[in-house]
Amino acid sequence: MPFDWGGAVETLRRRVGEEVAGRWIAPLRMLSVSDASLVLEAPNPYFQQWVVSHYQEAIREAAGGRAVHIQVASSDEPREPRPASTEGQARRGEGHRVDSRLRAEDRDDGLNRKFTFEHFVVGPSNRFAHAASMAVAESPAKAYNPLFIYGGVGLGKTHLMQAIGWTMIGSGRANRVTYVSSEQFTNELITAIQTKTTARFRERYRHVGALLIDDIQFIAGKEATQEEFFHTFNALYDAHKQIVLSSDRPPKDIDGLEERLVSRFEWGLVTDIQPPDLETRSAILRQKAKEAQVEVPDDLTLFIASQVTANIRELEGALIRVVAYARFFAKPLAVEVAREVLKDMVREVRARVTVDFIQQQVSGYFRISPEELSSARRQRSILYPRQVAMFLCRSLTDASLPEIGRAFGGRDHTTVLHAVEKIGQELAQDSHKKRVVDHLTQLITTSPDSTS
Repeated sequence: MPFDWGGAVETLRRRVGEEVAGRWIAPLRMLSVSDASLVLEAPNPYFQQWVVSHYQEAIREAAGGRAVHIQVASSDEPREPRPASTEGQARRGEGHRVDSRLRAEDRDDGLNRKFTFEHFVVGPSNRFAHAASMAVAESPAKAYNPLFIYGGVGLGKTHLMQAIGWTMIGSGRANRVTYVSSEQFTNELITAIQTKTTARFRERYRHVGALLIDDIQFIAGKEATQEEFFHTFNALYDAHKQIVLSSDRPPKDIDGLEERLVSRFEWGLVTDIQPPDLETRSAILRQKAKEAQVEVPDDLTLFIASQVTANIRELEGALIRVVAYARFFAKPLAVEVAREVLKDMVREVRARVTVDFIQQQVSGYFRISPEELSSARRQRSILYPRQVAMFLCRSLTDASLPEIGRAFGGRDHTTVLHAVEKIGQELAQDSHKKRVVDHLTQLITTSPDSTS
């Protein structure tokens, strides 16, 4: 039975409401559909990310359970509309295989065009994993085979894996690249067993130039999947084909993973990705804003980076929320807007940071006393630290301008406002001052004693 996108939209209207559906669902355009996937087009990157973050599961369910993988493609990636369902499309959708000789518009590989090395922000937390991924992409099956990348959710593992795939495709170093999640690998294996097409399944996975499998930890405890992957791994390794795997933990810590697979996963290089520090988070936000062609003030970038510390996915989601809110309600891209939009995300950080603690940290950094910050002295050596402290109090606490002024020797709220605006402007013009404020923000928001 042909898939009816219009019917799915009506189902979503009933589920999420007329207003939400009109704003976020109706503008989506169906590009293609197969037994395995539904491909939609969004008007712009921010729209794309918002739909993925908030409505992807609802769309998946409205698709009648047939869309195992939903790719929401932004319209700045030119693609010709295709018929809703053809046998050829269904074949192309299987396995997310990329043939490097195919034209871009003929690929249906599951690789996100934004997940390239050019768009990856390198920092201390991911530098080694990035270097290893570059080496693998440039010398498949020679540098590190397999390459095993592990780390928490939303830290960039998928980005690096797909960047490897894109680089191999672009250089022709691998004739075919297959990128899948372990869940998809398992589901396809189950289908192959049920339909007695395991020979076709093995042909698809054992005759590629490179195999990239995301979230490999989910095959743990699945005996048939582990057996099949064991033989797939051996076939590719013996044929000198590159294998790249990702997980949320190192091989030896995956409960239920057979020892023979643990051993093979450790044959090559095992490397991790850690949560990014403040400077890297700020750089990531600037990169995301640049990609979306949005001009975000430095003080807003610093505010979001200081409040959202868990992972890159949440960081990007926070930026998307702020920009989308500002656009739809014609608000300026400013800290005050972000403070309102992200109030649920920033409550924890703001609850444990106090004005007094900020004064202690800033005075210690500049080697002056906390009393001098509140004094009437206006020497440069005192005035600048005082203004920085006021800026940080405004950014990192819920204190009002008058409350901050009282904490700094009973100063008027206009003095605090001037300091906040002055430091905010300097962040965009002076890289040294920006590094100072970034460092202090990191120090304040990550200290276990911030409530003292």
